[in-house]
Amino acid sequence: MNTQGTLCQPIRLPRAALRQLLLIGALIPFPLTALAATVAEQNATELDTLTIEGNRLYDMAPSEQTGGYTVDSATVGTKTPAALRDIPQSITSYTSEYIKDRNFNTLDELAKSTAGLRVLTNDSGRSSIYSRGYEYDEYNIDGLPAPMTSIFGTVPILSPFDRVEIMRGPSGLFNSTSELGGIVNMVRKRGTDEFQGHITGRYGSWDTNYQEIDLAGPLSESKNVRGRFVASRADTNGEVDYNANTDQSYYGDLDIDLSDATQISFGLIHQVKNLTPHNGYPTDTQGNLLDFSQSRFLGADWNYFDGKTTDGIFELTHRFDNGGYGRIAARASHREADYLYAFTGGAVQANGNTSIRASTRDFEQDAYSLDASYSQPFEALGQVSEFVVGTDYKHYDTDYQNGNSVLGTVNVNSYSPTRFAKPARAYQTDFNSEDREFGLYSKVTFRPIERLALIGGARVSWYRGEAYTTTLASGAEAGESQKHSGFVTPYLGTVYDLDDYHSLYASYSKVYKPQSELDGQGKALDPREGDQYEVGIKGSYFNGDMNARLSIFQLTDENRAARPFDANGVAITTYSDSSGKTRVKGAEIEVSGKLTEQWEMLAGYTYMDTQNLSGDGNTLFEAMPKHMASLWTKYTLAGGPLTGLSIGGGVTAMSDFSQTNQTSGVTVSAPGYATVDAKFSYPVTKQLTATLDVNNLLDKEYWSRVGSVSTFNFQGPSRSVMVGARYDF
Repeated sequence: MNTQGTLCQPIRLPRAALRQLLLIGALIPFPLTALAATVAEQNATELDTLTIEGNRLYDMAPSEQTGGYTVDSATVGTKTPAALRDIPQSITSYTSEYIKDRNFNTLDELAKSTAGLRVLTNDSGRSSIYSRGYEYDEYNIDGLPAPMTSIFGTVPILSPFDRVEIMRGPSGLFNSTSELGGIVNMVRKRGTDEFQGHITGRYGSWDTNYQEIDLAGPLSESKNVRGRFVASRADTNGEVDYNANTDQSYYGDLDIDLSDATQISFGLIHQVKNLTPHNGYPTDTQGNLLDFSQSRFLGADWNYFDGKTTDGIFELTHRFDNGGYGRIAARASHREADYLYAFTGGAVQANGNTSIRASTRDFEQDAYSLDASYSQPFEALGQVSEFVVGTDYKHYDTDYQNGNSVLGTVNVNSYSPTRFAKPARAYQTDFNSEDREFGLYSKVTFRPIERLALIGGARVSWYRGEAYTTTLASGAEAGESQKHSGFVTPYLGTVYDLDDYHSLYASYSKVYKPQSELDGQGKALDPREGDQYEVGIKGSYFNGDMNARLSIFQLTDENRAARPFDANGVAITTYSDSSGKTRVKGAEIEVSGKLTEQWEMLAGYTYMDTQNLSGDGNTLFEAMPKHMASLWTKYTLAGGPLTGLSIGGGVTAMSDFSQTNQTSGVTVSAPGYATVDAKFSYPVTKQLTATLDVNNLLDKEYWSRVGSVSTFNFQGPSRSVMVGARYDF
């Protein structure tokens, strides 16, 4: 248990003028540079028997500096940084080194190789990510949320971030209206006290290529101003014909120390996605998966998706003489997406015929979030405890026009993507929603004895939202505004240190999520209310270089929108009721970090059992396998002529899964699978490293996702090879 802080003096190293000019030159053309704060030393308040200092973990080094596949602390779901053993929920941090070793470009690519996270495959950067049966519908940047919607391509590119912190299970204390799946927090890369940088390039199967430049360093003699610039580009023609995918990311950051105790930070991230969407394959009328070639494309040659996201982040922090820590932070996000694509719109008949449909949308979204908090250590019963109080606000404004059409009937055996001319874009509906939430939160971590922490907190929230759909032809409008005031979401937890290496923990968390679905009278349904109970044991070994967790959890979700049925047992599709109740039970095991100085590992296993307790079934639960496992390990040779050679390998596996259409009752099922990946890395010089990656080494044929008889059935990619090089300055 971390009961007191430690003073950390920053290391001051000489700066080369040429390197400063290089970094300034990279930052100047960026549209808006960012100012970010590194942590300065803390002041201490002397008590009779204790020294209370600020939380030492505010001085935690970035994962790119500490290296390895684990960190000993996290910020997700806590507001104040805490050791992993001191957080009574399931937390995983995916470090800079792990992301680099696996060549992950987007968040959904990382999630595909993570036990406990289920990705419903789509194009890279447009896949849905689920945890414990529920979708992550937001992602945070340094604790500040904005929506994450797969169809609009707002799943982030990873190059601007030092690490990805993922919490499984709800966090109603700090975000009461989030989904039960949990929270994803992206921790930005920051400026550094000494110049550093690298250039990376990779090329492989299907003309897949990747380029990245990353520069960081001081911009003033006193090093109180530091900066960073990161740019990346990923491009592939895709294994599926026509399914090209290009994305670009640009990140600028400056760090300024206003004083030893006060720092200010701004950051800007701009990301662009341009691709030719591939919507998967249809089944036959009974839901049997068909044997299509891995390269088969059943869209149109004019399919396109263009998306842009821009995030601006501001942060002001101050360390008080009494050990307190204050933070004010804000995030503004703007998203745009424009697409038109064709896909199969029905099952394949016995004669090979199916229909081809087209879908188009013009999407725009603005999201704003603000958070202000204050944390303070205090002495009680001879121990150091801590409290945090704060307030936050978020405002999401979304608007899009939607259109669908049937292009015609084709035979899948002879269909060509050039069969249909590009149609004129025609919209049938306009959707607009606006959501606002304001909250007050407080949490106390009280230690009556050295080995025991009792954690209690509550959030009071006010929500106001409206969602309307307008039929453009008639002008008819459907929807309703709603308001929920003063609802409370409590949080309870406890952590007990068994010894210096192991801690038992238990927690209770609740969420309160308003719904936009309407009942038979045109009124918004009651909010969904969900809670989770979790117990487990965590271990930390080798001074935090190795972390392990065993957890057992149960989630219950009430008032979920469900389709009612008429007297004949036929589903009514014109309205919903709040009769749905579901339960998820499961267990997880995870190990991450160093087994030895040369041997790294990240491994996990998840068991999950989903139950529908009332209302029509939550069909997405069927897509969640009961068993998921992943393993990645890397060994670096030390000594001999091959010193520095790293050999990596891993397995990703899951049991069978399915999806049932509520209207037709047809189920599409796929068997479980396991794929093997491998990596070799060799330092040619002290600065230049060469890499070779082989994904799906055994060329396993498998289905990664099933959807309906008409679409969203995806085959996993075949074996692919990629060579690369990285040069470090």
